[in-house]
Amino acid sequence: MYLESPLLTAAGFRHAFFTRQGGVSEGPFASLNFSSALGDAPENVAENLTRAAGALGVDPTRVYFLDQVHGAEVHALTSDDDRAAVLATQGDALIAADPQVACGVRTADCVPVLLACTSSGQVGAAHAGWRGAVAGIVPATVRALRARGAQGPLIAAIGPHISLQAFEVSEDVAAQIQAAAPGVPLLDRTLGPRPHANLRELVRSQLLDLGVVQIDEVPGCTVSAPELFFSYRRDGRVGGRHLSAIVPRSPESLRPPSAPPTL
Repeated sequence: MYLESPLLTAAGFRHAFFTRQGGVSEGPFASLNFSSALGDAPENVAENLTRAAGALGVDPTRVYFLDQVHGAEVHALTSDDDRAAVLATQGDALIAADPQVACGVRTADCVPVLLACTSSGQVGAAHAGWRGAVAGIVPATVRALRARGAQGPLIAAIGPHISLQAFEVSEDVAAQIQAAAPGVPLLDRTLGPRPHANLRELVRSQLLDLGVVQIDEVPGCTVSAPELFFSYRRDGRVGGRHLSAIVPRSPESLRPPSAPPTL
């Protein structure tokens, strides 16, 4: 039903990169789909969300994601936020410190990135398609976390997305992607008549540039594994969307254990 980052798990953060398996949706949305905008029954999506919330340990009404627009806007979240208003807010990353909420992003080839601060317990979730990655959504999320007090070490987990082998692009797109990380080889011209681009390496290089060195790369190509993943590139516009989400750690879980009593 979902994949995990060993680094995030070891640090005590509840999170998940959900696959397409384990839900109730049918047809092109089978089975764990998290969007009704393209024709899936809303009651199926609601049940899928309930199952995801159970895995994350939060109430379904506290699983949040934005109206994603492939930009670099980050939204700070609290449990007091009206869920309908958040879902209608345009942006591509959520950050939070409240352990009652889950920050999520929905993808179907784009790169989901989950972030966590080991000292403050704050988290973030970013949706990085190639446009958003070029616009700097991942660095913007890191900066937003640090601006809100996440000054300790950050962990990042890069989830399944379209791989280098599957991501053939135009020369114009290739130039924009490469310009986003000068000096980092992001293009392969040996795989076909047009260049192929490496979004994983772009995101990884952006994280390293900001001092985020604990990076998990959760494997999986959304295009080449139809039994596990939805893919816009493979199946077209009508299809399912994955959810990737993370929950902040509570302040209690950040406190060191009490010293044993002196005898």
